[in-house]
Formats: sequence, structure tokens, C-alpha cells
Amino acid sequence: MDTKKLGRQTVRLTSPPSIAGFGSAVGKKEGQGPLGRCFDFASQDDSFAEKSWEKAETAMQKQALSYALDKAGISSDQLDYVFAGDLLNQCIATSYSLRAQNAPFFGLYGACSTMAEGMSLAAMLVDGGFASYAAALTSSHFCSAERQYRNPLEYGGQKPPTAQWTTTGSGAVILSRKGTGPFITHVTTGKVVDKGITDANNMGAAMAPAAYATLHAHFEETGRSPDFYDLIVTGDLGSLGKEIVTDFFQRDGIDLRGRYDDCGVLLFDPTTQDVHAGGSGCGCSAVVLTGHLLREMRRGTYRNLLFCGTGALHSPTATMQGESIPGICHAVAITTEKGGAS
Repeated sequence: MDTKKLGRQTVRLTSPPSIAGFGSAVGKKEGQGPLGRCFDFASQDDSFAEKSWEKAETAMQKQALSYALDKAGISSDQLDYVFAGDLLNQCIATSYSLRAQNAPFFGLYGACSTMAEGMSLAAMLVDGGFASYAAALTSSHFCSAERQYRNPLEYGGQKPPTAQWTTTGSGAVILSRKGTGPFITHVTTGKVVDKGITDANNMGAAMAPAAYATLHAHFEETGRSPDFYDLIVTGDLGSLGKEIVTDFFQRDGIDLRGRYDDCGVLLFDPTTQDVHAGGSGCGCSAVVLTGHLLREMRRGTYRNLLFCGTGALHSPTATMQGESIPGICHAVAITTEKGGAS
């Protein structure tokens, strides 16, 4: 029987889905960062005119999905599936954002890897002929995440230098069986990797081993080397996690410098914005991808991109019980070449 599998973790899509539309909505701080002009919408009010931070997150998702649908030229009624999730308990931001949409829905929790996870599953369904249009959608909000994972803002807790700033933002992507691209050609599904990190304020160190493992599997199973890609981007390890991944590959004799970056590093300006080790949250990689990277691909800046969503699969309960933090990373290969790059 023919198979699309390349090794244990990677799938080669024989009919690469086209990214027909993408949309982004961010908060005030993100709009003031180096990518501020790239986003479809940047609010001057992080409440998004809502009565709670959780409702604000739902509002962001609605905006991001609306922009993506408009660019794809379709309505939500034409979506065969939506893969979406967020950081909140029971993924409530997502459930409430989609209750007015007439679309079959799969709820996901991949922590900060949710965008890459959603794109992976949507791409495989479209490639397999099970959908004509499928969406991937996710979000995070600094204030809702602080309330759930750490302390309410009023507590005024101090953060160590290794901590990251949860992104207030939402990104959406619409995949189609037809279109001019960019196209998703390969998906490498990550495995859970846990190296015993227990510090919830050091997510970069917890997730970096998973990013390294997935990248290593992708290169081995596709036969590609890092220099095949114009850019390899993780999201979101921050500055510390990015340094760890770079060091891991240097020990293998591979220099990623010049073609590797991280969404948590790209989103904010560390010299003018106090974000410690960089950005984090489901929305971080989602808005960098939909606001910046895919725009640059359409402009011809990048031909081949490897988008690697990273997530820390823990909870406040597990952390308080002294559990370590499992990491995950999913890689999505994107190209501007119709029919897929070789």
C-alpha cells in the first residue's frame, strides 16, 4: 500500500494544501513592537471593549478568523473543519468564539504549539481529500494567562529574567485544495520530551529539547538539511530557548545561525519593551506567522519556511505538585512553489 509517511514522524503531502487566507489581531503592546505594522488589527485597548480578559480573547479570535475568511474569499459556512484551541481551561475562548460559526469543530490543546498542531491536522485532512477548506485558529492573552497560570495582575509579582511575556494576540489560517499558495508540503509531528525542568518561569529551557528532537527528526526523515530553508522558526522558546537549540545543533556540527529564529524573539523589542526572555503563548507564533512570515513569503522574501510550534504541556496544579514540564514541538514545512518543493 502506498504511504505518505516518511519515517516515524513525518508526512509528505502529495497534494499540498494552499494557504488561501490568514488573519491576525493583537493587543497594544504587540502593536508597538517591531512587527506592529504587519498585523490586520492592533487594539489600543487590551480589553477589546469587553468586560473580561477571557471575553477579550474570544473577541480577538473572531477578528482573526474574520480577516482570514475575507482574504480567502469564503464564509464560515464553507469551512469543512476548524481546528482551534487556546490556553484557558476547557479552551473557553475558542468555544465561545466559534459558537456563532456554522462549522464542524475539533478543539485542541497543544499549549503554545497549538497553531502548528492545528495547521498539521488541517493540512492532512485537505491533502487526504476529506476537506476543501479547513481552518487553524488560536489565541492567548497576557491577562487571562496570568490569572490562570500565575497570579492576578493586582498581585504585582516579580518575574525572573528567564520568564516570558504571554502574547495578547490571535492568528487564523485557511487551507484550501486550490490556490496560489504558499503551500504546506510536509508535517513532522512531535513527541513529548521531558528533561526534568520544573521551573514554570523557564519555559524556554523546558521546550527547547522538544524543538531539537522534532527538527532532528524532520531533517533525518525528509533528507533535507537546514540550509534547504530560507528560515527555520520556532515558537516560542524566547531568547534562552533559542540559544539552547542553537547550541544543541552546534554540538552536532550544524550551525543554524543566520537561518534560525524564534517567534518569541521576533515579536517584541527587548531594548524598549520589558518582556524578559521574549514572547510566549499560543498567540505568539500564530501572529508572527499570520502577521509577518506569510506576508513575507507572498512578497518573495522567503521561498521555503519551516514553522515549528513549541508547547509546554503543564498546568498550575502539576507545577504546584512538583511535576516537571513536558515539551512538544510540531514542524510544518511551507513553500511558495506550486506543487511543492523537492
